[in-house]
Amino acid sequence: MNFYILVILSYLLGSIPFGYLIPKLKNVDIRRVGSKGTGATNVSRALGLKYAVLVGVLDILKASLPVFLAFKYLSSEVLIGIVMFMAVLGHIFPVWLKFKGGKGIATFVPSMVVILGVIPALVLFLIWVALLKITRTMSLNNLVLLWLLPFAFWYFSHSVVYFILGVSFYLITLWAHRENVYRLYNRKELKL
Repeated sequence: MNFYILVILSYLLGSIPFGYLIPKLKNVDIRRVGSKGTGATNVSRALGLKYAVLVGVLDILKASLPVFLAFKYLSSEVLIGIVMFMAVLGHIFPVWLKFKGGKGIATFVPSMVVILGVIPALVLFLIWVALLKITRTMSLNNLVLLWLLPFAFWYFSHSVVYFILGVSFYLITLWAHRENVYRLYNRKELKL
């Protein structure tokens, strides 16, 4: 499969705004509720945990297809990394919502599982869950996990490309969390 087709597919799949569409089916405009974000965290505030889990799973699945296809059809780590990054970029800047989307967290999960392996990814997930139980602050947990990601990518892959991909994930999601960071700094961030 052609690299350029995979890049476009990855971006377009990443752009599917499940966090907007599912609440819309319940007559809720998620962009007017809670934090006004289209991610699973805000969906949990508006509709409850089961809808948030559904959004999270769909966001993971939409990024899984391009990641799978990239590993199947591409041999260059650089090209694979670009395809992985495009799904996250699509989620944060979806063409369907005038480039105003979510934070990109769930869409990097398939890349994390493929690069780290299932067990290390599961360990990171369990650390994330434990921190969430302690802090009850999703944005803080996400930022801590993403800060660890480049180092985990390097440790398990010994790939400079995947280390840079991890740094790129961190920087783009840090930018997407900029309002959360401001609220965290001022101790006004919403808790679960």
